[in-house]
Amino acid sequence: MKDLFVADFAKFENQVVTGFFAVAQKQTRSTRDGAPYFAVSMSDRTGQIECRIWETAAILNEFEQGDVVKVQGQVCRYQDKLQLKVEKIRKAKPEDEGQFDLGDFVPRTSRDIDELWAELNGYISTFTNPHLQALLRAFLDDPQIAEALKNAPAAKSMHHAWIGGLLEHIVSLLGISDMAARHYPEINRDLLLTGVVLHDIGKLRELRWGTSFDYTAAGQLLGHISMGIGMIETKLVNLPDFPNNLRVLVEHMVLSHHGKYEFGSPKLPMIPEALLLHYLDDLDAKMQTMRSEFARAEALGRSPGQLTDWVRAMERPLLNTSGYLAEQPQSTEVVTEEWKPEEEADALPAEN
Repeated sequence: MKDLFVADFAKFENQVVTGFFAVAQKQTRSTRDGAPYFAVSMSDRTGQIECRIWETAAILNEFEQGDVVKVQGQVCRYQDKLQLKVEKIRKAKPEDEGQFDLGDFVPRTSRDIDELWAELNGYISTFTNPHLQALLRAFLDDPQIAEALKNAPAAKSMHHAWIGGLLEHIVSLLGISDMAARHYPEINRDLLLTGVVLHDIGKLRELRWGTSFDYTAAGQLLGHISMGIGMIETKLVNLPDFPNNLRVLVEHMVLSHHGKYEFGSPKLPMIPEALLLHYLDDLDAKMQTMRSEFARAEALGRSPGQLTDWVRAMERPLLNTSGYLAEQPQSTEVVTEEWKPEEEADALPAEN
């Protein structure tokens, strides 16, 4: 395991540090007066930091996105965000490998993958609709899809952005969807849970993961919604008895799960299961964002009762309720005042 993580940088502001990081992104940019510089995003499992390199282009050509590099630079602050002003940088060498491992660079679910997989399959085993069960089995019994689903993040940098994040998100969503289906009698439970499993299945093709998370070229061009529809159609070829009206409903849930056109949804939810899927999906993502932001603030040494920094994904700062309540003095004294009828009369508006 490496010694220095991105989460440690706040302790070394205005100091020079050296460590190993993964290259999440690199770009050539220029200042307002036209001077070139290189913007490189470095990451590990605790976060990401922007780096500035004021050197020649040759340096940037020595490493690629996804490579592990050894970096020396000064931790500084720009527009209230920590940055690293790079002094030296090189691609990690074979002899460096004892100083880090791949688990240092990307976060991983805290849940046991085998347990999550068993939970997922447990829900599917309770289906009463044989066609929907067969469709999901066509995905989960595919060795390549199963392997990818056990490792894929749910996003590049938003909610559940870690190894196993997509599987964790699906299982969490299955739990709350199962409860919601019992609450709303108009919901077809098997159909809703099928939408849960397949709504983000295209992310297995949209995203790539290794020392960092990013989009594939096809993912950039097509997006996970259309890619997911293509994957469903491919599986349905081998399920000739699958009812066409059921296919339409399953694909509608995938196409509409973002809920609004401006959020990239080709269709708006038009059936109860699609509407519920959209809101529960959004709820699970936002709750996980809150958990992650509270953990991040704690890692930076923030008091649990303080507001977090501005959270771009939710367009607001956040407050940890339990931390806030724990830090507030709890008064048990009840203050009462004698009631006087004339005071109430004075407070009432005069009649016209």
